[in-house]
Amino acid sequence: MERNENLQQDVGALNVRLGVNGGHDGMTIKPKKFKKKKQNEIDISKLADDVRSGQRTSLSKAITLIESSNTDHKEQAQKLLQELLPYTGNSIRIGITGVPGAGKSSFIETFGTMLCNMGKRVAVLAIDPSSTISGGSILGDKTRMEELSRNKSAFVRPSASAGTLGGVHKKSRETMLLCEAAGYDVILIETVGVGQSETYVRGMVDFFLLLVLTGAGDELQGMKKGIMELADGIVVHKSDGDNVQKARRTVREYMQILHFLQPATPGWMSRAIPASSHEKTGLMEVWEIICQFEQTIKSSNVWESRRLEQTKEWFHTMIRDTLIDSFFQNSNRKIEVKSIEEAILRGEITVTQGVSKLFS
Repeated sequence: MERNENLQQDVGALNVRLGVNGGHDGMTIKPKKFKKKKQNEIDISKLADDVRSGQRTSLSKAITLIESSNTDHKEQAQKLLQELLPYTGNSIRIGITGVPGAGKSSFIETFGTMLCNMGKRVAVLAIDPSSTISGGSILGDKTRMEELSRNKSAFVRPSASAGTLGGVHKKSRETMLLCEAAGYDVILIETVGVGQSETYVRGMVDFFLLLVLTGAGDELQGMKKGIMELADGIVVHKSDGDNVQKARRTVREYMQILHFLQPATPGWMSRAIPASSHEKTGLMEVWEIICQFEQTIKSSNVWESRRLEQTKEWFHTMIRDTLIDSFFQNSNRKIEVKSIEEAILRGEITVTQGVSKLFS
């Protein structure tokens, strides 16, 4: 009897009693709605004011905006440039190039620091080569120019060349204008190095400086004349220690060569001098030559006419770049290019026939 009662109790305990009908267990769970975040609106007028007041963080932000490939950013960047354009053009623009190992970064840091100590505000646009494989760049110039980067009167901006010829970023011109609007009166543009289309750099600066070494070897003879015809000044760098006498001899050799070349700038005779960033010698002489150059060229009206010519060339370069971009933006055009490319590789048509077919 007791056993039956216990069994009934156990069964009763297992009975599931009906509860109140409901659609949930008391916890309300609503499906999340993901909203696309709107890009932060950039106050162009405020950014322009901040750039003009010399805020380095704002200048960096403005340059990032200029270099962006985003369509909205491009439009905003041009509005920013339009506001700042009246405050540009008051600096001296110096392009610095040289053979690999010539010590361009060391020279720029020592030279730039000297100018800052003289009361100048110096902006450095340092260009690093982009990898043709990954498209990446080391951007190590800020590390190599550590002292100058910390100077409150200096601004160092490393950028990747992104495949642009001439060892400069294709936005370097606009970046240069931003630096001028920010009050920097000396703009130093360090290029990747000789061997590329250095005429691109020549076409955006006032003074073009070439750094060379002693005993560079005969392998450079082929490029010497071309690059030297663009140079307003030549610095035989690393003129220190046991290399001093060699540097002086090299300077004499370059002066003889320059005597027979057509001047890079009308009315100016290019010069060569020895210098050492390690011992900080010859740097003041380099600056004095640049100042003499500015005074001489401004008095002959070549300065202004050159800048106007550079602006015109920039305009035509932008036309070519825009035509190329617009050509490949069409998705159907990309398919057509791919098809013709495959036909060329199969040997069905020549390259010239492929191009003619593409444009017909």
